[in-house]
Amino acid sequence: MNPSESQQNLLANEARAPSVQSLNPPSDYSLGPVEKHFLLSAERGDCATVKRLLEENKDHPEILNINCVDPLNRSALIAAIENENVELIRLLLDLGIQVKDALLHAIKEEYVEAVEILLEWEEKIHEPGQPYSWEAVDRSSSNFTPDITPLILAAHKNNYEILKILLDRGATLPTPHDARCGCDECVTSSEQDSLRHSQARINAYRALTSPSLIALSSRDPLLTAFELSWELRRLSHMEQEFRFEYNEMREQTQNFATALLDHARTSLELEVMLNYNPHGENWEPGERQTLDRLKLAIKYKQKQFVAHPNVQQLLAAIWYDGLPGFRRKSMIGQFIEIGKLGAMFPVYSTIYMLSPTSPMGLFMKKPFVKFICHSSSYAFFLMLLGMASQRIEYLVIELFGNAWMHEILAGWKRRERGCIPGFVESGVIIYVISLVIGEMRSLWSDGLLEYISDLWNIVDFIQNMFYVIWVMLRITAWIVVQREYWNGLDPWYPRDQWHAFDPMLLSEGAFAAGMIFSFLKLVHIFSVNPHLGPLQISLGRMIIDIIKFFFIYTLVLFAFGCGMNQLMWYYADLEKQKCYHMKDFPDLPDFDNQEKACSIWRRFANLFETSQSLFWASFGMVDLMSFDLTGIKSFTRFWALLMFGSYSVINVIVLLNMLIAMMSNSYQIISERADTEWKFARSHLWMSYFEDGDTVPPPFNMVPTGKTFSRIIKCGKTGRQTRSLIKKSREKALARHDTVMRLLIRRYVTAEQRKRDEFGITEDDVMEIRQDISTLRYELIDILRQNGMRTPTLDKQDAALSGKKGRVMERRLQKDFQIGIVEGIVNAVIQSEKEPKDVFSQIAKAIGRKSSGSKKKDWNAMVRKNTFVKDPIGSTTEATMKQTRRSIRRHLQTQNSDLASLDPNRLVDYNPNLLEVSPTTRIAYAKFMIGRARPIPEQKEEGESKSDVEGSQKSVRIVTEPVHATPILKKTLLKSLSSGSLEKGGEKAVSIEVRAPSPIPEDPKEGEVGNSPQGKAGLAKNSTDTKPLPEKEKGDRKNTEDEEKKKREEEEKKKKEMEEEKKKREEEKKKDEGEKKKESSSEPSKPAAPEDNVPVATTKLRGKSKATGQIMGGWI
Repeated sequence: MNPSESQQNLLANEARAPSVQSLNPPSDYSLGPVEKHFLLSAERGDCATVKRLLEENKDHPEILNINCVDPLNRSALIAAIENENVELIRLLLDLGIQVKDALLHAIKEEYVEAVEILLEWEEKIHEPGQPYSWEAVDRSSSNFTPDITPLILAAHKNNYEILKILLDRGATLPTPHDARCGCDECVTSSEQDSLRHSQARINAYRALTSPSLIALSSRDPLLTAFELSWELRRLSHMEQEFRFEYNEMREQTQNFATALLDHARTSLELEVMLNYNPHGENWEPGERQTLDRLKLAIKYKQKQFVAHPNVQQLLAAIWYDGLPGFRRKSMIGQFIEIGKLGAMFPVYSTIYMLSPTSPMGLFMKKPFVKFICHSSSYAFFLMLLGMASQRIEYLVIELFGNAWMHEILAGWKRRERGCIPGFVESGVIIYVISLVIGEMRSLWSDGLLEYISDLWNIVDFIQNMFYVIWVMLRITAWIVVQREYWNGLDPWYPRDQWHAFDPMLLSEGAFAAGMIFSFLKLVHIFSVNPHLGPLQISLGRMIIDIIKFFFIYTLVLFAFGCGMNQLMWYYADLEKQKCYHMKDFPDLPDFDNQEKACSIWRRFANLFETSQSLFWASFGMVDLMSFDLTGIKSFTRFWALLMFGSYSVINVIVLLNMLIAMMSNSYQIISERADTEWKFARSHLWMSYFEDGDTVPPPFNMVPTGKTFSRIIKCGKTGRQTRSLIKKSREKALARHDTVMRLLIRRYVTAEQRKRDEFGITEDDVMEIRQDISTLRYELIDILRQNGMRTPTLDKQDAALSGKKGRVMERRLQKDFQIGIVEGIVNAVIQSEKEPKDVFSQIAKAIGRKSSGSKKKDWNAMVRKNTFVKDPIGSTTEATMKQTRRSIRRHLQTQNSDLASLDPNRLVDYNPNLLEVSPTTRIAYAKFMIGRARPIPEQKEEGESKSDVEGSQKSVRIVTEPVHATPILKKTLLKSLSSGSLEKGGEKAVSIEVRAPSPIPEDPKEGEVGNSPQGKAGLAKNSTDTKPLPEKEKGDRKNTEDEEKKKREEEEKKKKEMEEEKKKREEEKKKDEGEKKKESSSEPSKPAAPEDNVPVATTKLRGKSKATGQIMGGWI
């Protein structure tokens, strides 16, 4: 089966539609007063109150849901984790709270104790085949993406201790697929959600690049860091959208590899680390160092690792081996030493070829000596090139030769075409052959990919290609001349009569190009010098910028070249005819009589000539006289000059400055990290001379040495090690390397842990102390209360959370803070039904409205008309109204859940008095209540009543108005229906309470809302916010106003009487409750009531009614 067949079938299957995940909006859940108290107690660390609340409301989940969350989606368990309260975490788990993604939150907070507890809990409750707790969480409300696992998150946090716990338990990390992977899983995942697919890969790689994970899970951390860095570099080029993330992870791995070098304490540890190669030759201490691991770092471009001081010290010790005290000499002494070695390179090379194992031959193998000898040889080659370019033989004979030699020189000049190479050129040819042989050896030993990866090898290849072409064309020219000579022709004629593409001319062009590359390669040696090295690196970066710029410049040049050539070719052809007008010599230009025509006809003759003219115009080599062609028209000349001016502006002002900016940016980047870049380039150069090979420089490398003959003789007697010895040596090297890496990892982890602990007192430490004090406070109060002692009653301010963070959290809970859209902002803009129904349409209509008349527009009036009043901070009343609506909505939802079920048993729970009637009557009652509680569309009027709700109140009180007028009747109907309790007899003011029992001692008791100033103000506002019906005639308005004043006074009197009656009833209730408390306290068998705010029924108790929230008696 074709490997890509399954992928093609997968892509071609049109019947399978990609699964689109449903977008679930976050639920708008309003917390009840008990739930607020519960969450605040969890935030304070009050374990006793949390336990008491949960036990009291165990059978009433509608009052207290243990899994309730605050506006920031934090449950009590997450609050305990953030506050690092182990006791509360254990208590909540024992009481059956849902864990959800609490384990991930514990890892995020780096709370190790909570991680251990939750791991054990997860292991205990998890069933095989079912998703884990963090996987079963609703993703719309989760703080983590689906691909985040505990191990991935711990790796993101780089917490060594948590990673160790998870890895010891056998946790695994999913291996990310390649970015170009075409497996079924990747194709399906990418089709379903490409963004999540890419982010899952990024999260996996972010976990893999964690230093703690690499240190814990990899046996060879250096190799892992190098390979990960190279893979992330490749991914950053493939996925350009996430380049920043990949580069950040790559830098993290490079820093980890560099940090391991900081903990190498001896040269032996450093050598073992840098010379280890699990698949190559085994290195033993004391032998010549191979530095395989350092070569790998250079290959993977680990510049910080290579430029580390420890590595540079080791490389410098190897580089200057054999020349003790060289670096301690003065600059003049160093120059003298280098001069001696450079002048002696032929002698050293000859001795090494004769006796490689002699002291002088071994001295020749030292890296610095080898470098000086190769540099001297290349300098001699450049000197030969310079002599050949200046025709040194001709100059010497002309200056110092006699008459006989001058005659020979004249013969050489006459027979210049197809001549054989001279003495200097012969030396150049010998050098070229030796250089080509050296490059072939390098290509054979390194391999094609390794050879191409070095840009200087490409420069050498281009240089040698030009020299080879030069030699081949010289041979071709000699053959052509000899063939013409044997055919009886005279092949030696003056140079000005040669053909334009004569092999001799072509060979000279190739030789000139090769010479340029040869001299430019001298820049490669600059990297040894600390001053010239950064300049050499900047030059290389600038060349890359010039190549990038060349593509844009070529496009502009080609575009204007085509346009100019199409416009001017005819007139350029007329100039050419004027230049070549001689009938006897049609191929010769008439420069004597038609100098201008012969000079400018080439400017625009064809596309190539036009492009050349535009190129040289960038340097000011083309003037405007070139546009004064024969027969040119005024429009054509104007249009051509306009195009030429546009090209000059684009080229000189835009493109040239862009190139300067690019090169300045490259130099700035190099200068910021000049030391690292220079040390990396120098190390790369040094490593090329550390290898065993190419000891003899050109041209001596063409001659076989004694070492070569000894290899040929010992070809059949090679003393190779057996497989068993190789295996033993590799095991020994592996054990040595593992020992060193364990030491380095231990030191690294210890240093990182000390860095974490060296920080001073942080905010987390202060919050932990506050949490401990708060927990101790409530534990002491609970212990004293259980032992029958009198405990203080805490006010709200005393019981408030300490610290800014705690106060913010308490305020959000008490004020019912919700993350969502605030309703009514857009509706406030829409003033009438005739206007557009959205803000943007209204603004567009206001802008686009045109006046048909000739009147001058009053823009200020228009702006005032289309501008609505903004309230930048809002009002407390509006917040209270919205909070009241949410509370009523939640209360009605909890009520209607039992009613809508039409279950006779659940209806008894709703109203215990239904126990005495038949099931049919209960169902009829439920249908009646459901029909009665149907919502009526809200009418937004100014006289709408507002409920007085505090941060943690127990009841919501809605007071209806007496029915005496049509508008007031509408309002009272709306209010009574919205509260779900409309009673007959509208002439009387009815007070209805929607109460949910709460054990919160700080909240106001029954009846305090009406007695408070806010409650009275709300009642007064409700009574005064009524508007009279408008009358058509002005004379009737006074009568209506008087009637309304009388009605208001009567209403106020009735309200005062009602308040007095309520106060009397409350006082009687308090007296009854006090007598009952005294009786209960006198009896030893009955325990004391923990709360004094529980409603007590005066009739026969039958249960708690969900309809009213009170303990009901014997009436319905």
